[in-house]
Amino acid sequence: MVCQACGTPVVENVHYCSKCGAQVVVAQAPAQPQPPLYAGYPQPPVPMYLPRVQRNLQVLGILWCVLGVYRIASGLFAITFLRALSTHNFGNDGWVFGRHWGGGFSPLWLGNLWPLFITTAILMSALAIFAGYGLLQRRPWGRTVAIIAAILALLKIPFGTALAIYTLWVLAPSTSGMEYDAIADRT
Repeated sequence: MVCQACGTPVVENVHYCSKCGAQVVVAQAPAQPQPPLYAGYPQPPVPMYLPRVQRNLQVLGILWCVLGVYRIASGLFAITFLRALSTHNFGNDGWVFGRHWGGGFSPLWLGNLWPLFITTAILMSALAIFAGYGLLQRRPWGRTVAIIAAILALLKIPFGTALAIYTLWVLAPSTSGMEYDAIADRT
């Protein structure tokens, strides 16, 4: 028998080396493995654990694209309603919100806001679709754009807020940044 630390020959039944003082471990012969009880049956597959980013990235990308389309549709509806409200049903003065509605409610100042709503709806929709595309294609900038879009979507209750919280939960931690960088397509 030999000391594993210094290589000095050691007498059997000694627990410490006389030269270096290291503990001597007696190597035992490997035991014969027992045959498995159910050797004839195939082993069930072991579930593979995927990191949080890799598990949720596809779903996040799809949800951001869906939110972008939803924002376009809701923006067009809101713009149409605002335009109708501010111009008395596109020129019909007898409309219920027009001058004939008992009190002279005339929201003509709202007509000046609809270009702002159009621009905001288009930009936020484009940002959401751009974030979804970046995540689905695993672009290096996709995580950053998705985090920015999530912060801006927090005020879009209820769908934008829910998706923003989900996105920040998946992508915001620093470990998620390392995971995303490992799977990002750098081509």
